[in-house]
Amino acid sequence: MHNKRFVAVAVGLGLVTLSACGSSADKGSADSKTVTLVSHDSWAVSKNVLKDFEKQSGYTVKVLKDGDAGQAVNKAILTKDNPQGDVFFGVDNTLLSRALDNGLFQPYQARGLDKVGAPYQLDGARHRVTPVDYGDICVNYDKKYFADHKLTPPASFDDLVRPEYKNLLVTENAATSSPGLGFLLGTAARYGDGGWQAYWKKLKANGVKVVDGWEQAYDQEFSGSAGGHKAKGDRPLVVSYASSPPAEVVFAEPRPKTAPTGVAAGTCFRQIEFAGLLSNARNTKGGKAFIDFLVSREFQQDMPLNMFVYPVVQGTSVPAEFTQYGPAAKDPENMAPGKIAANRDQWVKSWTSLVLK
Repeated sequence: MHNKRFVAVAVGLGLVTLSACGSSADKGSADSKTVTLVSHDSWAVSKNVLKDFEKQSGYTVKVLKDGDAGQAVNKAILTKDNPQGDVFFGVDNTLLSRALDNGLFQPYQARGLDKVGAPYQLDGARHRVTPVDYGDICVNYDKKYFADHKLTPPASFDDLVRPEYKNLLVTENAATSSPGLGFLLGTAARYGDGGWQAYWKKLKANGVKVVDGWEQAYDQEFSGSAGGHKAKGDRPLVVSYASSPPAEVVFAEPRPKTAPTGVAAGTCFRQIEFAGLLSNARNTKGGKAFIDFLVSREFQQDMPLNMFVYPVVQGTSVPAEFTQYGPAAKDPENMAPGKIAANRDQWVKSWTSLVLK
């Protein structure tokens, strides 16, 4: 198991940080053959696929990677007058309104957008962002623990508050982590405003543990992770992704016949990830070409086993490992971007005082 690599991919969607750099005026046209992508640590693409783009487009791609979630988009907003790059990849539907309301992106209708499924096109006709992938935030369980304890794993949000699962779940902080926020939004979609607070009171009474981010939750607290050489955690339930089980298989040496972890199908929240042309990008032409590349068949087919997310372009084949070990959720919770925008900050505040105090 290549732990670093597994962390990078499974840390998953939308975890980004940015910092200011240089001034848009002092970088003459010498850079016009370079496209700079700003993304999160889990950005990954096969070398030959990126080389194909560089060869066909004539642009060299420079990638600036940086760490984790909510602060990410905020930093991008703070540096928007003087951005680090041309294209930003990794804003998701939970934080999309914040980026759009702050004018982070300029409109661009990507070539090939007509092949992207309509449910993923959340910015409608304005085209300030282009959907690139989707995934599902779900509770994962350690199969061995439940077999050893002759206990049926939970299947739904309702199950998680039952006494037999007391002190078994670890989740991420909704204020600092993308999967943590997605899990909170999943409970709000399931129980409604008012109902989710009552649900979290029960979850807290049932011993849920909250940590800052995905890596700590999955690698240090979860008993089912094969990652690294650390002592395993003692919590057999963790908030992660529907695509974490195939990652456990793909990065294990030797590969097991079945995934050591499973997914509680009734706890999933659909996350969609976008790319956008930054409002003050220096190389807009190159940025547009790169966004076209992100929705090309070649990139979309390459993406699943690099970033452990699902393609949004219709008809893209998905690797066998995904269908076998980590199929997308059949009926995930969803929430309209407008509803997320109207409630997110207040919900995170309420969640913080309810769960962490």
